[in-house]
Amino acid sequence: MKKTFLALAALGTFTSVAQAQSSVTLYGIVDEGLNAVSNVQTAPGQGGRQYALVSGVMQGSRWGLKGAEDLGGGLQAVFTLENGFDLNTGAFGQGGAEFGRQAYVGLSSAQYGSLTLGRQYDAVVDFVGPLNAGDQWEGGYAAHPGDLDNFNNSVRVNNAIKYTSVNYGGLTFEGLYSLGGKAGSFSQNQVYSFGMGYSQGPLNLALAYLNSKNPNQSFFGDNPNGNATGGSNLSSPVYSGYASASSYQVIGAGASYAFGPATVGLTYSNTRFGNLGETASGPNPAAYTGSAKFNSIEANFSYQLSPSLVAGVAYNYTKGDGAHTSGGAGTGSAKYNQFALGADYSMSKRTDVYVQGVYQSALGNDSTGGKAVAAIAGLSPSANNHQAVARVGIRHKF
Repeated sequence: MKKTFLALAALGTFTSVAQAQSSVTLYGIVDEGLNAVSNVQTAPGQGGRQYALVSGVMQGSRWGLKGAEDLGGGLQAVFTLENGFDLNTGAFGQGGAEFGRQAYVGLSSAQYGSLTLGRQYDAVVDFVGPLNAGDQWEGGYAAHPGDLDNFNNSVRVNNAIKYTSVNYGGLTFEGLYSLGGKAGSFSQNQVYSFGMGYSQGPLNLALAYLNSKNPNQSFFGDNPNGNATGGSNLSSPVYSGYASASSYQVIGAGASYAFGPATVGLTYSNTRFGNLGETASGPNPAAYTGSAKFNSIEANFSYQLSPSLVAGVAYNYTKGDGAHTSGGAGTGSAKYNQFALGADYSMSKRTDVYVQGVYQSALGNDSTGGKAVAAIAGLSPSANNHQAVARVGIRHKF
C-alpha cells in the first residue's frame, strides 16, 4: 500500500510538471452594434437609408485557441487557431473559413525569434495597421476606401512561412513568404511581405512592404468562397475593375507620438495594381492596360479624457492615378475624402461601449469606369458620391 501511495504521489508530481511546461488558452472578442447608413444602393442610381445590427466593426468577433509548449533552452512550440464569426447569424467570417482569421504552428525562441507556418498576417497589417485610426478607437469603417492597402486586415495570407524577430531595444522586424503551389511555375500566386517597427516611449515608427502575384486568386481569393474559375474576387468599386492585375503591391509607413494624454499619428500608403490585362489573373471587361496606382495619407488624433474614456478624429485622402484602356483612354482617377470620429468608454477591463461616425465623398471615375461612388470599407457602396455611417456598439473580451 505504501508503494502504491508513493507511485501515485510521483505521478501527481510528474503531471504537475508537464502541465507547467505547456499551456492552452481560450480567448475571444464579441463585438456588436447598431448602424445607421445613408445612401445604400438599392438599384442603379437609387439609394436609401439602412438600419442594421452589424457584428465585428470595432474589432472582428472571434474566438481562438493559442498554446505553447516549453521545449527547453528558451525554445517553445507555439500554435494559434482563430475563428471569425458573425454574431447576428452565427455564420463563419472570412468567407466561410473555420479558422479564417489565423491558423498556424511553429517554433519560438527567446533568443532568435519565431518561425511559424500557416494562414497569417502580412507585415503591413502587423506594423503599419496599428497606427491607423481604424485599428485603434474607430474600427473598420475608418479603413481607407475599400481597405485598398489592407491596413485594416481585410485579407490574410494562406500557405505562409513567417519569421518574426525578438525585440532589439524597441526594434522588431519580420518577413513572410507564401508559396504559390502552382505546378510548373514557382512565382505564380506567390505572396511576400517584410517590415519593421520601432517603439520606444511615446514614439512609434513603422515601415512595411507587401507584394502578391496574380492577386485576384492568391490574395483576394484566399477564402473558401473565393472565385477560382476566372471571376473577380475584388469587391470594392475603388479597385474591383483591376482583377486582371498580375501583381498587387503596397508600400506602407506610419508614425505616432504621444504628448501626455494626446496622441498624433500619420500613415501613408502607395498601392499599385500592376500589369493589367493578364487575363490568367482575372477578368478585364474594360480592357485595361498598364498599371493603376493609389496614394493614401491619413492624419489622426486621439485624447485620453480619463483612464476610461478616449476620443479621436481622423482624416484620410486617397487619390487614384488611374489605368488606361487598350484604346488609350484614361480612367480610374478617383479622389476620396474621408472623415472619422469616435469615442470609446471602458466599463471594465473586458467590456467597453463606443460611438463612431464616418463620412466619405468621392470625385472622378473609379475602377469600374463609371462615376466614383462613396465606398466606406465594410459597407455596401453608396448610390452616389457621398455616404455616412453612425454606429453605437458594445465589445466584450474574454
